[in-house]
Amino acid sequence: MRQKHPSEVVSIFQNLARQMGFSAAGAAPVDILDKEFERLQQWINEGMHGTMDWMSRHGEMRRDVRRLLPSARSVIVLIHPYPPQSAQPASCTYKIAKYAQIKDYHKTLKKKLKRVVIAAQSELGPFRYRLCVDSAPVMEKVWAVRAGLGWIGKNGNLLRPQEGSFFFLSEIITDLEVPQPAPMPDMCGKCTRCLDACPTRAIVRAQVVDARRCIAYHTIERRGPFSTKDTPQWNEWIFGCDICQDVCPWNVRFARPSDDPRFQPVDSIRNLQDSDWENLSADDFDHLFAGMPIRRTKYEGLMRNIEWVKRNRHQST
Repeated sequence: MRQKHPSEVVSIFQNLARQMGFSAAGAAPVDILDKEFERLQQWINEGMHGTMDWMSRHGEMRRDVRRLLPSARSVIVLIHPYPPQSAQPASCTYKIAKYAQIKDYHKTLKKKLKRVVIAAQSELGPFRYRLCVDSAPVMEKVWAVRAGLGWIGKNGNLLRPQEGSFFFLSEIITDLEVPQPAPMPDMCGKCTRCLDACPTRAIVRAQVVDARRCIAYHTIERRGPFSTKDTPQWNEWIFGCDICQDVCPWNVRFARPSDDPRFQPVDSIRNLQDSDWENLSADDFDHLFAGMPIRRTKYEGLMRNIEWVKRNRHQST
């Protein structure tokens, strides 16, 4: 089999990615992420990770992906969209993040990545690889930027022209050689809509989000009861938060859903009213949200969130 030029390698993965339902793919040569890791460490040292102690673990793997695959020479990043519109009924005031309205993406994306790899090996020959879908300690937004796929917006999310930010990232770490792509310029300009819209002022400065103020952190990652010191301004969110993405002009103008039926909202979400959420039993939780991201907060955590929103709603009226 003829040795492919590094630019051909990238083209092959981009074509295969589109065939498998990904909206884009890019690649970057492996390098040590000294500056990016230093910024992560500063964020952690300031305590902005809250109780997410796992963010401070496996530092050397985040800094150097060769700790995950010793022979690694490139990181291929793939982007897959998810619905930018909510499937919840307008009459329901409790809100959950849009990515949580579909089946858990981890297994589905990993299967898709595997199919991409198998197809690529038929064209490139055998190569070593490792698949990552938000489960390994990889600085995936950093690699997406290095792969020329977008820029980091003021809300800390990866943004892409003509697409926005309602998408999942996944990676294929390989021993294939790829060229260094041209970086994509930051196109946020002077826009501050995400900073202005955040009700808890979690975006403390451009590209820096303090998890301790973030609605998504409190409703998903945080464990235990809330206290009077916690901000009540959750705007009815009981799992996650999409505010900073919903107001972003790139999403307003360009975000589009995937055609893949596995990335569509599940029926169990479509008709749930406020009373259904409030009267949810543990059995209902297990049945309705089997295989969905919302299970991460566990039944007790979800009911805690609902009670917190109810309490603050009544206090403000």
